[in-house]
Amino acid sequence: MEKQLKVFIVSDSVGETGEHVAKAAISQFRPMLQDVDFRKFAHIYTMEHIHHIVKLAQQQQAIIIYTLVHEKMRQYMHEEAEKAALDAIDVLGPIISTVGKTLDEKPAEEPGLVYQLDDGYFKKIEAIEFAVKYDDGKDPRGILKADIVLVGVSRTSKTPLSQYLAHKKIKVANIPLVPEVEPPEELYMVDPKKCFGLVISSEKLHSIRKERLLALGLRDDAIYATDNRIESEIAHFYHVVDRIGCDVIDVTNKAVEETANDILQRLKLI
Repeated sequence: MEKQLKVFIVSDSVGETGEHVAKAAISQFRPMLQDVDFRKFAHIYTMEHIHHIVKLAQQQQAIIIYTLVHEKMRQYMHEEAEKAALDAIDVLGPIISTVGKTLDEKPAEEPGLVYQLDDGYFKKIEAIEFAVKYDDGKDPRGILKADIVLVGVSRTSKTPLSQYLAHKKIKVANIPLVPEVEPPEELYMVDPKKCFGLVISSEKLHSIRKERLLALGLRDDAIYATDNRIESEIAHFYHVVDRIGCDVIDVTNKAVEETANDILQRLKLI
């Protein structure tokens, strides 16, 4: 049976560190844990904010994962969570304390130092903008400019995967495959080693598409979610990737992080 979990990520910076740690830990509980509601609270600088967040977490019975560099703020979060009988995990505190003792130095306690505007930061922004510009086949010219090209039928996590890889400074273009539309010629000109086909089981895809239609307020028996349509799209997908000669990755029940790591390992980038 699938279980639900609410996770509050609290940070005095952008919250990316806490989010990565939370998702890495939670991925160990898939597939039994599919429904995870992440809520991020970034740039939290006051005890009043922390008090409000803890009250909200108590109402929703959420786990709190926090990355706060100020010792007083961490201590206050710990005390407030304890009073509310909530589980709260301090990601940075133990590391800062240990490093401080080892070096016999006091920490700067300055939020966001890791995100200072260095060359890596600008490369990440460039990759994110690239992923947006060349998302969902908007402009086929991006195919030959990309570090990685993703192809797949609708609802195979092409866009979130492109964004995830972009945060690792990798430029990604993604192309949707549908039987009625001929793929752009650039797709057959790209190096097959940097192209990846994303496939999903027809049963899982059927379920995802039905949920998508319902979320849009549409009938769940539309052609988009029928077995015949899905089988037709998957057959077309295999026809295209066979012609490209690229690797195929099954993303059924896989977290975006898992698929990204699979791709990076195949490219020997990790």
